[in-house]
Amino acid sequence: MRVEIWSDIACPWCYVGKARFEKALAAFPHREGVEVVHRSFELDPGRAKGDTAPVLAMLTKKYGMTEDQAREGEQRLGENAASEGLDYRTEGRDHGNTFDMHRLLHLAKERGLQDELIGLFYRANFAEERSVFDDDERLVELAVAAGLDADEARAVLGDPEKYAAEVRADEREAAELGANGVPFFVLDRKYGVSGAQPADVFAQALQQAWGDRSPLTTIAAGADGSEGDACGPDGCAVPQQGDTV
Repeated sequence: MRVEIWSDIACPWCYVGKARFEKALAAFPHREGVEVVHRSFELDPGRAKGDTAPVLAMLTKKYGMTEDQAREGEQRLGENAASEGLDYRTEGRDHGNTFDMHRLLHLAKERGLQDELIGLFYRANFAEERSVFDDDERLVELAVAAGLDADEARAVLGDPEKYAAEVRADEREAAELGANGVPFFVLDRKYGVSGAQPADVFAQALQQAWGDRSPLTTIAAGADGSEGDACGPDGCAVPQQGDTV
């Protein structure tokens, strides 16, 4: 079963939602049969690279909050993160364009390191002091920490077209699926879970999606209902004299 997660590194509920989903997944009895794929979604796709601002200033401008309201909201987010065992800096963080991080996540997907990298991106953005928005070398350091090659990561960052089509394709697909916010979880292309739901909601969704998988329909069986010759744990069928092979 495949679970696809549309998210953005700048989204605090994506950070919290990932932890809640992983808690449910860790307890899921069929965990080894679940593939998790992270998909790209930009909350502020029109923002220019290098255009950074303090989070509190962004919140007051974008949502019309007072500074006190923005600070209170960050405090509540910090409490939600702490309840999931996550560190969260409620003041002093900045905000910016996440396109390059999404491009690196597609490189990481090809190398089998996507989950490691997105986890490091989240922690760096929400829990650490150094910005992830104003220095490409910071992104290279995180990519290396996830297991990627430094020169390969630099080459992606140096070519704005590298993996750009993959990011845009993910974003178009999100729109087609009706996702207008993140995190957005899609289970086997049958069920969608919107938002950072509690772990028990994710557990229920995993169980339902697993149970509703369509059984395999076998075709081209013999006229008498028999199956063709095959190999299995007990060995291979051996043709007998007179058999047609």
